[in-house]
Amino acid sequence: MELRVLQYFLAVAREQSISSAAESLHLSQPTLSTQLKALEQELGKQLLIRGTKGSRKVLLTEEGMILRKRAEEILDLVRMTQHEISMSDEAIAGDIYIGTGESDMIRIFAKTAKSLQQKYPNIHYHILSGNAAFVQERLDKGLIDFGVVYGPVDTNIYSSIEIPLHDVWGILMRKDSPLAAKEYVQPQDLWDKPLIISAQKNGSWSMSSWFQRDFAKLNIVATYNLVFNASLLVEEGLGYALCFDKLINVSGESDLCFRPLFPEMEACASIIWKRYQVFSKAAQKFIDALQDHCEIYLP
Repeated sequence: MELRVLQYFLAVAREQSISSAAESLHLSQPTLSTQLKALEQELGKQLLIRGTKGSRKVLLTEEGMILRKRAEEILDLVRMTQHEISMSDEAIAGDIYIGTGESDMIRIFAKTAKSLQQKYPNIHYHILSGNAAFVQERLDKGLIDFGVVYGPVDTNIYSSIEIPLHDVWGILMRKDSPLAAKEYVQPQDLWDKPLIISAQKNGSWSMSSWFQRDFAKLNIVATYNLVFNASLLVEEGLGYALCFDKLINVSGESDLCFRPLFPEMEACASIIWKRYQVFSKAAQKFIDALQDHCEIYLP
């Protein structure tokens, strides 16, 4: 399977038309069709559903959808590798990819990047936001250099640095909500309330035991991946959002407020990378500087 042919396939998937893809690739339509048919024969699967006479639209089969996802990942990895190898031996430059969820802990990465900026202005940073499964999948495939995870780290697979800052769990709510009069929120306060919670919630989630009640008995009206979206649901009065502190501005004229949980719940995170990973010079400078910044916060 050639990279060139994968690029052809992705062009067809993007354009949903063989003729339009051929034009964008500066190929003849028969040449492109021949390459695609050869790819299908090589894989032993139909990848495209060609349009009927009345329609030129091309759709992907289930196998085609799988190949599109994998082809995008393969070509991303190839581009990253080519860029790293092409950098001068003398220069410290390049791209650093970090996968993480939403957290105020990102400030420590910002401080680290800022400390390197003047000396190494050609290091560029890419923050990819997603849930734990997103971060780990992309890390394992080599599509990011570092990932931020909460809870224990599998030291057989990953190296890590514990981030010395903690996120505090609490409830985001409207200022005119009944619970806004309280200094903190207890489990029983939420048993009968409409809740908006993270879509990452699962049986081993750290909050499961805090609620002191089976999740099936709670009134979960919505889930979210991005807390900003959750804040809009809260503003409209849909419910109370369980989230980290410091992510939504609740000062001034905001209609929202945040109340911490009691008993207090903190979330501890680590930045991880694959064991025995060979870093680019830029990535090594970053992780060394991050280690120094983390030590500043240690007692």
